[in-house]
Amino acid sequence: MIPKLHYISQGSSKKEHLENIQKACSSGVELVQIGLKNISEKKYLKFANEAKEITAHFQTRLILNAYYKIAKEIKADGVHLAKTDTCPTIVRQHLYTWQMIGGTANTLQDCETLISKEIDYISLGPFNYSTTKENLSEVLGLNGFAAIIDVLKTKTPIIGFGGITTKDVTEILKTGISGIAVSNEITQDFNSISKFHQLLKASSTEEQRYTFE
Repeated sequence: MIPKLHYISQGSSKKEHLENIQKACSSGVELVQIGLKNISEKKYLKFANEAKEITAHFQTRLILNAYYKIAKEIKADGVHLAKTDTCPTIVRQHLYTWQMIGGTANTLQDCETLISKEIDYISLGPFNYSTTKENLSEVLGLNGFAAIIDVLKTKTPIIGFGGITTKDVTEILKTGISGIAVSNEITQDFNSISKFHQLLKASSTEEQRYTFE
């Protein structure tokens, strides 16, 4: 099972990323995706090992961005691939069978392509404008989420991302989205993790969905 709440780490330095990962884990988040970018592979390996020490202590899952060979080396729980990263089919050949692969999607076609490559979950977005992403794709909003999921009808978990706050969760889940990935809102207040969990749990029991005539 893919956790319903993903924390994408933030920070202005490696040290700050690690501090925020520690805070997120101690506040009960079940999955951390490393958001650190633009560093060498050697430095990323060192950082990922340090992050793994923290997440392992809390039994929190750890997902690396793009660096699938490092994900295998440190036995991270998986890897997340952006559209410009290595093809999931190739990445799968390099990972352990138990490691998961997630992929970023912005359109129905993106989702269908990822599903055909047997990824474990899709990050669909952005839901809203986000300051953490560069070269942001078209904002989808509730209507975009609902329209894509209504056509997809897939059992692959779809995780919404992009500027999501606690106020958005209930309506987002009505579209059929499985869970959410959050960065800013959690980094600003790690106590929001418990609120996110409550909202995700409450809505998952209602099984509400948008329908298109």
